[in-house]
Amino acid sequence: MKVLFIAPYPPGEAPSQRFRFEQYFTELRIRGIGFHVSPFFDRAVWKILYRPGHLTGKVSGLIRGMARRVGVLFTLWKYDTVFIHREALPFGPPFLEWMIARVFRKFMVYDFDDAIWIPNASESNNRLTMLLKCFGNPARISRWASCVSVGNGFLAGFASRYNDRVFINPTTIDTDEHHNSIAKHSNKTFVIGWTGSHSTIQYLDELVPVLRELEKDHVFEFHVICDVAPKFQLDSLKFIRWTKQAEIEDLLHFNVGLMPLPDDVWSKGKCGFKALQYMALGIPAVVSAIGVNSEIVQDGFNGLICRNPQQWKDALKKLITDQSFLIKLGANTRQTIVDRYSLRSNRENFIRILTKPQQK
Repeated sequence: MKVLFIAPYPPGEAPSQRFRFEQYFTELRIRGIGFHVSPFFDRAVWKILYRPGHLTGKVSGLIRGMARRVGVLFTLWKYDTVFIHREALPFGPPFLEWMIARVFRKFMVYDFDDAIWIPNASESNNRLTMLLKCFGNPARISRWASCVSVGNGFLAGFASRYNDRVFINPTTIDTDEHHNSIAKHSNKTFVIGWTGSHSTIQYLDELVPVLRELEKDHVFEFHVICDVAPKFQLDSLKFIRWTKQAEIEDLLHFNVGLMPLPDDVWSKGKCGFKALQYMALGIPAVVSAIGVNSEIVQDGFNGLICRNPQQWKDALKKLITDQSFLIKLGANTRQTIVDRYSLRSNRENFIRILTKPQQK
């Protein structure tokens, strides 16, 4: 069996790819399953893609990406399964997916972990990109796919309108080889933390007043791990630029990890990745009561769920001042991930998704 993974970004760079399918590569090798990854953007354009300017480099990167996608059509004969993560092309109609499914008749798995049929008008989105996006593509591709792989029940509800074979394939954590350390919670100064990217950092804005209030009576550091610095200012703020090499070490300084989300339809499609990362390292998660967050976090057992600013303030104050409560929550977090959201617990499900059913 051989699998072609078609994805937007180079291997090892984008969290959605790393934790949706790339971390299963070792398992595929063990089982003798061959595979190849075909990104749209190469590493040269990835380095400048979200930076201002660099128009010439971005345009040339788009041209190279289009050439790679055309080239894919001439290699499809090698593969039993084609796994498409989010989209084959970052803009325009899904002609490549149509060709793969209807012309070449390949066993095609369509995978997504966000409500990508809904425009996400955050500050990070390039206006030109938004204009070129075809938000009807996920429905069309779901209809053509042999099966659809999604990150949670909300996304499954959408995909089920168009396809009878929909699998919930949760975003998972490699608790054996990657997230395999446990936070000691022995910091001299209490650390509240958040990790994310330029596309989600604006979700912290609603917590800035809460953190300012806490600063009046409590000593703590607020660590923000991201590829861009936050625009807001706090006395407690410490910005840490994200790197893959230091990711785990930086997270292990957290005493508590935050995952705020706005109450909108887009957020219902989120797969709780931040909470999963924190909890795999023994760090209690404090999360908004939105979507899958309420499935991952059991309030008062392995984290805390908040519905308004006062609850956020009360939750963080409790964790800062009550060390025994913090330790109790932390002790329960990792087992939740190992049992329900680990690479180990989901690998058979993932292999099943890739495998073409036997004809009866």
